[in-house]
Amino acid sequence: MTPIESIHANLNEARKNLDIFLTDENAVKKIAAAGDLMVEAIKAGNKIISCGNGGSICDAMHFAEELSGKFRKNRVSLPAIAIADPSHISCVANDFGYEFVFSRFVEGLGQKGDLLLAITTSGNSENILNAAEAAHNKGMNVIGLTGKDGGKFAAMCDIEIRVPNSEFADRAQEIHIKIIHCLIHYIELKLNLIS
Repeated sequence: MTPIESIHANLNEARKNLDIFLTDENAVKKIAAAGDLMVEAIKAGNKIISCGNGGSICDAMHFAEELSGKFRKNRVSLPAIAIADPSHISCVANDFGYEFVFSRFVEGLGQKGDLLLAITTSGNSENILNAAEAAHNKGMNVIGLTGKDGGKFAAMCDIEIRVPNSEFADRAQEIHIKIIHCLIHYIELKLNLIS
């Protein structure tokens, strides 16, 4: 395969995966249900905490900044924060282990009624599993964006949105970011913040 052929192959594979995802009406309903839980949390004066590893931490940050900052149109800031502070992550990783970097944050800042959005393509990252457990202990709902078979995390989610199985994480992450944009737009519309 030439480099130019790889571009066509990648774009076609991404389109195929999105087409598969779109044929699953249950997936669309799960996005709406997740959006409803997020809206309920915000209306009750709570916040959304997001987390992930690698590319997924970037997606978690992207989600939070477009709620607290701006998505497409100007509107009030919405309460969302990603667990992405390098001082927190390095401190907890050094003192407790990387598997606790998200759960320690949830233990410290999570409150009953808050919501955790955890993003994982494998569903088996220990720090995600620990974060979900900490969130449930705090009385928080957990929404998961997953891939493959959902891993151990699938059973810990109040709502799991699983994208089509693919060999590599990048295909799952491409759909995750589309789900994230759908969620943000859905929240804005449900809260009557935009028209």
